[in-house]
Amino acid sequence: MNALTLTFAGSDYEHMRDLTRGDIGVEGIDLRYLNLQIEETFFRFTKFREWDVSEMSFGKYIALKSQDDDSITAIPVFPSRVFRQSSLFVPAGSAIKDAADLRGKRIGIPEWAQTASIYTRGWLVHNVGIPLQEIEWVQAGVNQPGRQEKVQLHLPDGVSYTPRPDRSLTDLLLSGEIDCVMAAHPPAPVEDGSDEIVHLYADYQEVEEAYYRDTGIFPIMHVVAIRGDVFRANRWIAMNLFKAFEEAKDRAMARALEITATRMPFAWCYEGARRAQRLFGDDFFPYGIEKNRTTLEAFLQYGFEQGVCRRRVAVEELFPEEVQSEFRV
Repeated sequence: MNALTLTFAGSDYEHMRDLTRGDIGVEGIDLRYLNLQIEETFFRFTKFREWDVSEMSFGKYIALKSQDDDSITAIPVFPSRVFRQSSLFVPAGSAIKDAADLRGKRIGIPEWAQTASIYTRGWLVHNVGIPLQEIEWVQAGVNQPGRQEKVQLHLPDGVSYTPRPDRSLTDLLLSGEIDCVMAAHPPAPVEDGSDEIVHLYADYQEVEEAYYRDTGIFPIMHVVAIRGDVFRANRWIAMNLFKAFEEAKDRAMARALEITATRMPFAWCYEGARRAQRLFGDDFFPYGIEKNRTTLEAFLQYGFEQGVCRRRVAVEELFPEEVQSEFRV
C-alpha cells in the first residue's frame, strides 16, 4: 500500500525534530513538513485550511469546536506549554507591583481569544479575584497596529473591550494610555533588552511554580489539528500521528536529561529538565487526555466564561475517539 502524503505546518520544536526531519516516521504516512513562523501558521490554517495537519492556537480551536465546526479535529499533542504569569508587562517604575493591583486598570491584549490571554484572565478571575468587568480591555497588535480577532466573540455582559487598530500595545503602554500588556509575544523593548518595559513579576518562575502546585494546571498553548475532510477519509491517521509525535517528544526529553554531553546549548540544561521532572513527574511534558484533564477542563471553563466559546465544551469533544484510549498487551 502506498503511503498517504500529508503536509504538516508547525514550528521547529526540539521535541518534534526527530519526526519533522525524518529520523522517525509515521506508519502509513509520508509527512511533508513546513517550518513556518507561529503567527503565519495559525493565520493561514485558521483562515484558509491550507494544509492537512497544522499546529494551531488552542484558544481558536475550542472557539470553533463550541460552534460545532467539523472542518478540523485535533489530537492531544501539545507542542507549546507556557505558564503565563510571565506574560504581564508594565512600564519601568509602574505603581503596579502585583496582579491584585490590576483591578480597575487598562490592560492591552493582542486578541481576546489568544490562548495565553484566556489562561491569564482565568487566573486573574479565579485565583487573584478580579472579575473581567473590573478591567478595561484594549485590543491591538503587540508591536504592530492592525491586528484583529480571528474568531467570533460573545463577550460577557459588562465587559469593556475596545479595539485600537491604529496603534500597537507597546506604543499605548509607553504613552500611558494603557497600564499593562498581557501577551504571549513580549513588547519589542523587552526583546531588545531595554529597561523601559519590564515583567510584572521579575521572579515569574517562582510565581508560576506556586500556581502549578496550587492548581495542577500546566497551560497548553497549542494543539496539533487535522483538516476534517482529511481525517474523515482516513480516521486511522489520528492515532498514527499521535504515536509518532509522542515518540519524538520522548526522545527529546531523554536528551534533555542526559548529563554525559550537553544536548542543548545552555549550561545545566539537564538540571532544568530534572527540576521539571521533580515538579511535573517523570513525563514532564505530557501529551494525551488523562494526564492533562485538569488543564483541559480549566481551559474549557475559562473559554466559556470569557465568551470565547459559544457553549460549554466537554473534553471528549475536542479529540476523536480513536485517540481517547490505547491498547494494552
